[in-house]
Amino acid sequence: MQRDGTTIQQHVLNSKLKLLAIIAVLVIAILSVPVILPHIRSPSIIYHVFLHIVSVIFAIFLSAVSIISYRRTNSTRILFMTLGFFALAIIETLYLFHATANIEDVIIPVVDIEVSHVILLIMLTLFGIGVLKVNK
Repeated sequence: MQRDGTTIQQHVLNSKLKLLAIIAVLVIAILSVPVILPHIRSPSIIYHVFLHIVSVIFAIFLSAVSIISYRRTNSTRILFMTLGFFALAIIETLYLFHATANIEDVIIPVVDIEVSHVILLIMLTLFGIGVLKVNK
């Protein structure tokens, strides 16, 4: 099947690469001033910051792709996976700002647990439900 001289697989691959590029540019543009620029001359932390930025980019990209997939299929399994990717994006953003000392650990005082750990548990639960859910 050809469409404008390219196969459908090439079109989908190209559009996902474009989506990844757009998300990467937006995330880097948004995070450059509060996160990247203050630490650009500190090699001990800039690699750590870039690691978390790349993780945020991939988490947002996977969230976007899973939203597209959910809209196409209306599968509850994909919905749970989408929510898991959103939780991953949230936790990676928290870790990024924690690594740059822009925020302190947010702790639930009654049980003395970090919010990031609770979000990780929620993320794993959502992924587990998405993987183990049986479609009827």
